[in-house]
Amino acid sequence: MNQTPSPLQLRRQIRAGLHRGNTSGFCAGYVQCNLVILPADSAADFLAFCQANPKPCPLIGISEAGNPMLPQLGADIDIRSDIPSYRVFRHGVLTDEVENIGALWQDDLVAFLLGCSFSFEEALIADGLEVRNITEAVNVPMYRTNIECQSAGPFSGKMVVSMRPFTPADAARAADICAAYPSVHGAPVQIGNPAEIGISNITQPDFGDAVTIKPGEVPVFWACGVTPQVAIEQAKLPFCITHTPGCMLVTDLKNSDLAVTAK
Repeated sequence: MNQTPSPLQLRRQIRAGLHRGNTSGFCAGYVQCNLVILPADSAADFLAFCQANPKPCPLIGISEAGNPMLPQLGADIDIRSDIPSYRVFRHGVLTDEVENIGALWQDDLVAFLLGCSFSFEEALIADGLEVRNITEAVNVPMYRTNIECQSAGPFSGKMVVSMRPFTPADAARAADICAAYPSVHGAPVQIGNPAEIGISNITQPDFGDAVTIKPGEVPVFWACGVTPQVAIEQAKLPFCITHTPGCMLVTDLKNSDLAVTAK
């Protein structure tokens, strides 16, 4: 994994336009977050959606309305510029992808930061497991599923999952490791049977990039923080911003601070 730069240095590179593309494998040890930004009058419903669906939507932080700074997550974080790529939705339709949302910022916007599976990838690697999307230097594959989320206000839809292939024995190890990280999606939601969750073609992800599945390996699926983008499509809010899948906010929080241990 890429051990440099530090989270602050990476955010400043992103702000300056020097880093574009996905953030998987960067800043080992630090929490990365998915992003949803929406008007304050929809914030309570979206908070309820996250609380009702903690596996795909684990809350890490929420901004104050109109304030783009997130000091609780790291030094000098400006949510308008510190993510490599943003998606803009209008009435539930993706209308644009931009590298900075300063011109789109409004005084009533609230930013929600959600846990990301990139955080547990480090724990898998530390235990000697190969994470294929990092090995192949591509974005993690993500798929729409038939798993219904709990609705809240206008927010509803089906879960999105990320996939990493392992042998059956390593899949069991990965499940045990990730169970200790409920705030970054926790244990897998499905192992070995994509059709059971409505995935018909494992070689064609809906988001991200396909990865090699070797003979003897099975696909392992985790709840994914792209799920809110499906809920946003369903809610058809007049205006909303998210991260581009794979392009996360890298924070100063430590992954180790998110781990839970059995009592």
